Amino acid sequence: MSRLLVVLDVDSTLIGQEVVDLLADAAGVGAEVAAVTEAAMRGKLDFAASLARRVALLAGLPASVLVDVRSRITVTDGVPELIAAVHAAGGAVAAVSGGFRQVLDPLAAQLGLDRWHANDLEVAGDELTGRVLGGVVDAAVKRERLLAWAAELGADRTIAIGDGANDLAMMAAADLSVAFDAKPAVRAAADLVLPGRSMRPLLALL
Repeated sequence: MSRLLVVLDVDSTLIGQEVVDLLADAAGVGAEVAAVTEAAMRGKLDFAASLARRVALLAGLPASVLVDVRSRITVTDGVPELIAAVHAAGGAVAAVSGGFRQVLDPLAAQLGLDRWHANDLEVAGDELTGRVLGGVVDAAVKRERLLAWAAELGADRTIAIGDGANDLAMMAAADLSVAFDAKPAVRAAADLVLPGRSMRPLLALL
């Protein structure tokens, strides 16, 4: 029997915010981080390098700020319905993020995602160190996760949904790629373009 796997990017796709920007606002370095984020999203800057630069600006931030940031996250319109529809059809839904597991873990559990993967912020003495533990979740890792989860879950059809340059490799590896409120380069590469901020149009496809 055919099985579907849907993999979503997180920041500005699964959710309405860029988590690193919320953390930057708390640290008082919002403008600096936003400039680096924009360059990375447009493909002008290597993602791993841009993430390292942004996270370094967060050094010394109390870890408790992650709780406040989680409270400011909004799930994109239509996401719960998309997850329910895929599950009802016997499929699976996953999320892979260049953001942080400290925010994604509770959200993924709440939404009932089947798999998820994100960067791990290093915390020491109740403060962010300005570093990420382990390997950075970049475009190659996003692609690898989609393929690995499809094999693990027995999915022979895959849909990848993203908005930035970091999602292009994952989208190219999927059977159907969806650009969600995306940058021009991502819209140009995608099989399907959703211009608004709702996942509901995808439900008709499924």
